Amino acid sequence: MLLEAWLSLALLCLLGAMTPGPSLAVVLGSMLRSGPPAGLAAAIAHGLAVALYAALTVAGLAALLTASRTLFALLQLAAAGYLFYLARGALRQRAATRAPNGRTRSDAGIGAAARDGFMIAFLNPKLAVFMLALFAPFITPDQGLGTKTLLVLTIGSIDALWYSSVVLVMVRTGLLAMLERHAVSVQRLYAALLTALGLFVSSRALSTLL
Repeated sequence: MLLEAWLSLALLCLLGAMTPGPSLAVVLGSMLRSGPPAGLAAAIAHGLAVALYAALTVAGLAALLTASRTLFALLQLAAAGYLFYLARGALRQRAATRAPNGRTRSDAGIGAAARDGFMIAFLNPKLAVFMLALFAPFITPDQGLGTKTLLVLTIGSIDALWYSSVVLVMVRTGLLAMLERHAVSVQRLYAALLTALGLFVSSRALSTLL
């Protein structure tokens, strides 16, 4: 792959990752709930899920998903259900507290954050549509495994790096500390946002099925 083509792909991937949505809310929510390590875990897991979708697209399986309106809608309903699940958890979550050494976060919290980061991307069928449109100019029938692997690694890495950068910026600028001072209000806002997104996604899915 030519450098110019790779740079174009990388820029498109970055712009796609920068678009605000449920993924950003989940990464920030994980960081607020369980600390920066959990936010980074959610970011990296999200990148892995995006890379998985990229691999499916390269393999041609994403075309099957986007061709089936029923399968697409059912996956959207699953995503909406997971958003409602996250919203319920946010409402029940107590304000995060730090230990004297600043380390409050358990391995369980980090594991849950990684799960949430992965699932919020994996259950998003719009990623399949995005991947098909994104890779169309860059995939040719005669491409070797090395080039296709580069495509997959590029989009997964850029996604993970973007969300990880958001977490680190929040910590470095003191924004995380500000959010933690208002943790209860932020968690309620987070739950309301997830619920609204879940209602929107489910309404779109049901309109497709009915």
